[in-house]
Parts: sequence; structure tokens; C-alpha cells
Amino acid sequence: MMEPQDNIEEDDTAASAPSSPPPRALPRQRVSLQKSSVCSRSYFMVVMVFFHVYIINVIALLLYVHYNNGSNAITANRDFTSRDNSHKVTGASNPQTPADSGFPRNMHLPRIEGIRVGHVQKVSLVPGKVHEMKTLSLKPLLFEIPEFLSEEECGVVVRLAQLKGLMESQVMVPEGQEELNQQLNLSPEEIFNFLDLNQDGQLQPHEILTHSRVRDGIWLTSENLKEIYDGLKVDQDGNGLLNLEEFRHLKSDAFQRFLLQRGVERSQLVRNSRHTWLYQGQGAHQVLQDLRKRVTRLTRLPSSLVELSEPLQVVRYEQGGHYHAHHDSGPVYPETACTHTRLAANTTSPFQTSCRYITVLFYLNNVEEGGETTFPVADNRTYEEASLIQNDVDLLDTRKHCDKGNLRVKPIKGTAVFWYNYLSDGRGWVGEQDEYSLHGGCVVTRGTKWVANNWINVDPDYQRQARYQQFVSQQQETQEQEEFISELNSDQHIERHQDL
Repeated sequence: MMEPQDNIEEDDTAASAPSSPPPRALPRQRVSLQKSSVCSRSYFMVVMVFFHVYIINVIALLLYVHYNNGSNAITANRDFTSRDNSHKVTGASNPQTPADSGFPRNMHLPRIEGIRVGHVQKVSLVPGKVHEMKTLSLKPLLFEIPEFLSEEECGVVVRLAQLKGLMESQVMVPEGQEELNQQLNLSPEEIFNFLDLNQDGQLQPHEILTHSRVRDGIWLTSENLKEIYDGLKVDQDGNGLLNLEEFRHLKSDAFQRFLLQRGVERSQLVRNSRHTWLYQGQGAHQVLQDLRKRVTRLTRLPSSLVELSEPLQVVRYEQGGHYHAHHDSGPVYPETACTHTRLAANTTSPFQTSCRYITVLFYLNNVEEGGETTFPVADNRTYEEASLIQNDVDLLDTRKHCDKGNLRVKPIKGTAVFWYNYLSDGRGWVGEQDEYSLHGGCVVTRGTKWVANNWINVDPDYQRQARYQQFVSQQQETQEQEEFISELNSDQHIERHQDL
């Protein structure tokens, strides 16, 4: 076995100098290192720099959110106001400019930030008073403003609606669906494929129910559907599903005909209420004009958009009244026209929808019991139409399952809630429909419920909206000129009469 080399060297040394004593081991001296504070001081400086940068970023973000909303509103108002006052929307000053030449994207729609659920913002809506605006949900972006209207203003709106007279919000069974289907020129196979949401070759009860509720305005249940199937003898195998062959035996107005023969109760309607419309423009009651100005300040939208939108709708729900869950505005496809811009669109389309960018809902009285506004899927992770009707729970049914929704707002006199029916397109304009804005009016179990709606109409198609504004401004200009000529002729006639 080999020994370590250092041992061999020691043996050799000892052998060559046997008389010399072994060397005395020197004590190991510890090197004293002077502790430097340079490293710790540098570390402290780096931490403090990062900390200050973080604080500055947070403050800058808060200031941006606060001032950006206000500045956007001012900028947008300036753009729209200048367009309205001068009547010079690009291309409007020259009547020969073709409508298809395109309008520059100089309009912007400010959008209020919700921050988080429960967040409260201070808003100035009337002189000498500050309102609190609370975020109720982020999907949809939904806010609540207590004491938006005074008790006296609520009474004025209700009395004005009563004086004008209210009409039924929905006829018992709408007609004319056969004529619409002929206009669309769709075959039974095409209609079947549209209704078959999961494309499994069979129509589930919820697929039929959703279509019938939207088209016929009748709130059918699974039990009603089975009764209709049995009466029309279309479900041959009795499994509650319709295949294409069974569907072919159904005429497009078969449900209507059956319901007319059987009779429909008011509780089976999608909406059970009465309503009227109140003009808010020049010459209207001062309370109505003030209310529209307040809505403009609340939404921070250009006044021209608010003024060109729908009048104020006032609705009364008697005991037992309801409005099943729905969207205030539908999705807009290339073949769909917005109701408010269709005159300026220069196109005809069987598909029309009320393009309501924002809904502002006012509660005009305290309801004794029931009558909440429900948002069944507010702040849900996902939205799936098929999941709205599962097992025996129909989230769309505000008569039976209003308590199953994610969010309910209690009607309190003077309170306003408003929400966005569309998302943003990321460029300051209207984007896709916000499906989470699904909402409804829970059944009034005791008492009466009075509400009012202000809808702000904006076409998701920027060019159509700009063309519509140009069209309206030209009409207003023409009307002003005619009024001026009429007054001038009247003055001349009076002068000639005096001369005589």
C-alpha cells in the first residue's frame, strides 16, 4: 500500500537530519478584516430607490384614472359640440361629399372605471351636492347612485306619465312571424341548424324555449313545451327532443296558432307591465330636461349623443308584474341595422336592434315587496347560454327563480343604477355586446313598482353613427332656415299691414 507523498517527504527529512530538533509550530494568526459598510449602504439605497419608484407609480396610476375620465369627457364634448355648432362633421360642409368617403375617427366615448366591486366614487351632478357612485359589478360594469332624483322629482315624473297615459308593454301574441320568415327566405334545414346550438342533430327544450321567447314574446316552460308537442303531435318518439324530420312538420307560426287557440295569460308574457314615453327636449317639463342633463354629467358622454337618444320611458308594474331576463341591446352583425341610425344607413335589413350603449334606470317609488332588478350572471367567470337553463332552474325566469341570480338591486325611491351594454373596442368606441348585462325585473309580489329608463343610443359601426349625426345636423339646419324665413315673411307682412 502506497503512503501519501507528504508522509514520504517527512521521513526523508528526518533521516537526513536526525540531530536537528523538530521545528516549532508557529501559532496561526487570524487576519483581522475591517468591516466595511459600503455594501450594506448600497443595498439600502437600492431598496429605497425601488420603494420610491413603486410609490410614485401607484400615485401616478391613481391620478391617471381620476383625471383621464374627466379630461376624456371634456375632449369628447368639445369634439361633438364643435361638430354640432358648426354642422361641419367631416364631409358635412360639402353636400356633394359622398357618404362612403369615410369619417375620421375623432369621436371618443369616455368609459367610467369600476376599479373593484364596492368601490365608491364622488361625482358632482347638481350644484351644491356631491353624490356617491358605488360599483356593484365589473361584468357588466354596473353602478348605483342613491338620491339621484329627489322625492319631488320622482313624483313629477310619475304624474306626467299618468297624464299622458300608459299602454301595454307587450301585446298578448304578436303576429306576422310567417311574413318575416318568408322575407328571410330560410329553409327548415337552415332554421334547424341555427337553433341547434350544440350541433348534435337534435333540438333540446332550452334551444326551443330561447327561440320562442325571443320571437313570440311568450314565456314558455318545459311543461308548456311538452303540452304543445303533444297537441301538435310532432314529437313522435316522445323523448322531448326534435330531430330534423320532426322539425319539418312544424310551420314557422305553429306555436302562435296553438297559443291563440289555447289562450295566453298575462303571467306567461315575457313582459307584464304598462309604459309611456316622455319627451325631454326643448319645451319639455323642466324636471325632465334637468334629468337629461344629469344623465349627461353622470355618463360623461357628449350632450349631442344623449340628446339624440330615445326619450325617457316610464314603466308601471302592478302586483304580479315582471320582466323576464333579457338584454337591452342585441349583438350587431354586418347584416343588422341599428334602429336609430337606419334612416342614414342607406340599407334595408330585416334585422334591427336597439343599439343602447348605456342603460340608466331610475326607481321612482319604494316597492312594498319584490320588484328587484336581477343580474343573473353578474361577475360570473364565464357566460354560456345553454347553462342558463339547467335541471329545474331557469335563471331567465324572474317569476320563479329571481333569488337564484348572482346580483339583485332593491328598488329604492330616487336611486339610479346604470350599466354598459357593450364592451369597449379598445379604441374609444363601442365593441362587442356585454353578455353579462343580462338583467330582468323580479315579480312584484305586493304593491306597485314605478321605474324610468334612459337609454343612450350609439351605433357600434362608427361610420353609420357619424353619418347619422351628419344627417341630423343637416335636418336641423334646414329646419332653422325654414323657421327663419317664416319669421322674416311674417315680419314683412306685419310691416306692410302697418304701412297700409
